[in-house]
Amino acid sequence: MKQVVQNYKSGELAVLDVPVPGCKPGGVLVRTAYSLISTGTELMKVSEAGMSMLGKARSRPDQVAKVMQSVATNGVPATYRKVMGKLDSYTPLGYSLCGVVEQVGAGVDDVKVGDLVACAGNEHALHAELNWVPKNLYTPVPDGLAPRHAAFGTVGSIAMQGVRQGEPQLGEVALVIGLGLIGQLVVQLLTAAGVRVVGADPDPTRCELAERLGAAACGDPASTAVEAAVAELTGGHGVDQVFLAAGGGSNQPVELAARLCRDRGRVVDIGKCRLDLPWNAYYEKELDVRFSRSYGPGRYDPAYELEGRDYPIGYVRWTERRNLACFLDLLARGSVDVEPLVSHVADFDDAVETYQSLKDGDLKAVAVLFRYPEQAEEQGESAAPEVSVPEVRRTGTAVAPARSAKTPVRLAFVGAGNYATSMLLPHLDRRDGVELSTVVTTTALSAANAQRKFGFAEATTDLDAVLGDKSIDAVFVVTRHSSHAELTRRALLAGKTVFVEKPLALTEDELAGVLAAVEESGNDRLQVGFNRRFAPLLQEARKRFGARTGPASLRYLVNAGKLQHGSWYLQQGAEGSRFAGEGGHFIDTASWLLDADPVSVYATAAPGNEDLQVVLRYPDGSTATISYVTTGAAGFPKETLDLIADGKVLRLDDFVRASVYSDGTVGRKQWVSSRLPKARDKGQNAELAAFIKAVRTGGPMPVPLESLVATTSATLAVQAGLAGGAPVTLARAR
Repeated sequence: MKQVVQNYKSGELAVLDVPVPGCKPGGVLVRTAYSLISTGTELMKVSEAGMSMLGKARSRPDQVAKVMQSVATNGVPATYRKVMGKLDSYTPLGYSLCGVVEQVGAGVDDVKVGDLVACAGNEHALHAELNWVPKNLYTPVPDGLAPRHAAFGTVGSIAMQGVRQGEPQLGEVALVIGLGLIGQLVVQLLTAAGVRVVGADPDPTRCELAERLGAAACGDPASTAVEAAVAELTGGHGVDQVFLAAGGGSNQPVELAARLCRDRGRVVDIGKCRLDLPWNAYYEKELDVRFSRSYGPGRYDPAYELEGRDYPIGYVRWTERRNLACFLDLLARGSVDVEPLVSHVADFDDAVETYQSLKDGDLKAVAVLFRYPEQAEEQGESAAPEVSVPEVRRTGTAVAPARSAKTPVRLAFVGAGNYATSMLLPHLDRRDGVELSTVVTTTALSAANAQRKFGFAEATTDLDAVLGDKSIDAVFVVTRHSSHAELTRRALLAGKTVFVEKPLALTEDELAGVLAAVEESGNDRLQVGFNRRFAPLLQEARKRFGARTGPASLRYLVNAGKLQHGSWYLQQGAEGSRFAGEGGHFIDTASWLLDADPVSVYATAAPGNEDLQVVLRYPDGSTATISYVTTGAAGFPKETLDLIADGKVLRLDDFVRASVYSDGTVGRKQWVSSRLPKARDKGQNAELAAFIKAVRTGGPMPVPLESLVATTSATLAVQAGLAGGAPVTLARAR
């Protein structure tokens, strides 16, 4: 997906391709329809980023103080590295949007997929195509309210919280200093509450707009017009409240507030302006200075915002979420009108140019909206990339008779290349109850070599003869990738139990062909060679890790290395990409550890599409990141894996060592595999044992066919994602 970001060190603005956020419990995944640019807060941040380092320091003295404390504690070099690292990174922009719920996390029951919601939060309601938003930071949009208007929900809540801090009453008079976006909304909210409003802003167009929206009078604060209007409306007593909605470094707003406020009036700071309070003026009138903290109670409280713990309404009437819902209700009933505030609507793809125009002053605006691409069926445009996960249909009767314990399971091998002869056949040629019946290859010599080495009863190049031999119970397909799907399809139709090395298929059409054979024959006796889930070390580590309750993060680093010149893996035109051939191993392992099938895939690649980053998202919000790289050091382990959830970590080091860590209530606990195995056991022997058992007993196959299909579809989605440059939804066929 795409997201607007900024580098605070350089000031660079960009629209980046980033992974889709997972849908964690306690929140919803929202596809943005409109997001609102805060022309005050956001432009201030954008402007600061364009300053020199000295300018940044002057604008943020609070951060300078933190840096000096770090220098005293950690020293100059460490502090410098820390500060530069933080500055030289991308940060998000945005905090107010409206969108459609795309996925609902566990524990959420107040909205459903397809509902329109308004969202808040500078970490959750970002200028991005998709956002995960926790429960207390979204609210349903009332029927009939336009999405572009609902996108004002957050800034409306900020204005509303400021008004609440002023405690206005019917018939009072208020002064609003600063008639930008927040100030305009404050004017309307006060008017709706029965308060007469005077506005102050040096921009005459903003003054005219505020008067159209309900202000009794507006003018330049440097003129006498504002003071005259206040005197006329209050009988010379002064206003009951002053709302500071201005920004900048001038102290004029604070001084004007003291001059025009009545005795014991209230001054509420909503914006970020200079606050050098003139002591005599504020003391003599005993003015009540108040601060309005963002959207309302709950802001900056992780228990409220992230954990979804609401405040009891009897103690806290207006929380962030209740303010958000209240503002949307006022919009829906016409008590507040935001359409006149919309100065410009820009396409999301033009975000960088829009920010630059605002910063340079070329675009004069009170409110600017980003409009996101609507659903393809609504616009008639091409849809986001999607790979269908075919439904497994079974008709007829399964062909899986149980065999007598004394009757050997007769196997045929189609293909006898390096993997078959080094990783599979050595585990089968001496196994009790197994008979190696026939080996089929395309060249006579390779068949003869396999027959001699492993004791096959027959060697042939005639596949049809093998498939027609009713005495053969199972067929192993261990050929080049491009032939896997077709050979599997033919063997299933012949009534054979099939073990096919990965991949099962290289295209969606090939996968569909295999499943059509399952449906036609009623034969679903299929296993794909995803052996890592059978590895004893990983099995034991998973058992030690135990069940989990929350979403997990999984990282899988595959240091694949360079292929030797001339390897048939390099024939991508015929045999598919390298990841298409191998990637199913790692996706299957991740899905087995997470006990679910992925729902979306995001993939990005280095030049040449050899080094890949693949992010899988799962139904409960878990994510798995697979780094498949070919440029690493040859001496580094090939596969390392970390699974993190519920305060526990499972670590696997190249199937040589495994460990599990957890922080218990009594103290730290850990398990580490007691001894190093003599050789890496990636599960082939255990996988073959499970397969032979299923053939002999007629029992279930070691891995459900639905799981094999889901893994294959996810592997295919990687290539689709690389081609489309966007996350790929794995849509279950209906």
